[in-house]
Amino acid sequence: MKNGYERFVRPLLFSLDAEAAHNLAIALLHGASHVDLVLRALKVFKPPPKPKTVFGVKFPNPIGLAAGLDKNGVALPAWAALGFGFIEIGTVTAKPQPGNLKPRIFRLPEQRALINSLGFNNVGADAIAKRLRRLHESGRWPAIPVGVNIGKSKATPLEEATDDYLSSIRLLHEFADYIALNVSSPNTPGLRELQKPAALSHLLRAIRDENRTAKPLVVKISPDLSPPELEGIIAICEQSEVAGIIATNTTLDHSSLPATRNQAGGLSGAPLREKSTALVRSVVAKSKIPVIASGGISDAESAREKFEAGAQLLQIYTGLIYRGPRLLGEIMETVS
Repeated sequence: MKNGYERFVRPLLFSLDAEAAHNLAIALLHGASHVDLVLRALKVFKPPPKPKTVFGVKFPNPIGLAAGLDKNGVALPAWAALGFGFIEIGTVTAKPQPGNLKPRIFRLPEQRALINSLGFNNVGADAIAKRLRRLHESGRWPAIPVGVNIGKSKATPLEEATDDYLSSIRLLHEFADYIALNVSSPNTPGLRELQKPAALSHLLRAIRDENRTAKPLVVKISPDLSPPELEGIIAICEQSEVAGIIATNTTLDHSSLPATRNQAGGLSGAPLREKSTALVRSVVAKSKIPVIASGGISDAESAREKFEAGAQLLQIYTGLIYRGPRLLGEIMETVS
């Protein structure tokens, strides 16, 4: 049975261009974040707490907002009010950038999926750090963990990527309960080269040396890795004492889609479910590094599948767009 969001709100949002609908939703949540009465009203969706501690961070529940929905960190109080156990903002880059050409978000309702080729559009680490500082000083900072997802600026050459990441970390680390490194988005040319062992090892070593506050560092990986590539990444993450692995980013494998619906970009949603779960299972089988599962989580069954595969935490994005905030309570009913 459809919930109220699916019956009334989603049709209105889906009558708009996908990116326009996204911007409208973020603007409304940004506005809600400054109005106590609205924040109290949003708590109707908040599930009962089921605390869990992972890599030294206490989460009130294991369901997080995936990076990409609130790139600039403008609606943190609203996400907390809705009942998320943690929020991951970003992807943030050292330099502000507009992202790729529009249109760059495509809905596939029949597949309950999205394709995006956004390209890390954000206002840049400096502006986001100033915004987060203002929020912190206002007393409205959420009482849940906040992760900061960091990527490489498109204009920065690959050989200068480490300095680019470090620049963002220096500006944002004080606001982060953990830092996520995005080395796996398919929408920034060459970015996935940073998943290769030598490049990833160099990046993680430099960040570990810089990360004097010892914030947990997690790495977000691609679902399109071969088994040898995955083994190499896990080995580097273990050597570098990475706190967690996010499995996974969006996929370039569009083989499940009708040819008429195919667009360039990363595919998320239900078609990613099986591939993401398989990667979660592989990481858990090969390592003791905690896994945050992301990809194809749209109902209680798909969430349970991720937990049974060994995930410690979940992140949702496309499932939230299709199902709305009631999805959080539905998933929490599966958490023991």
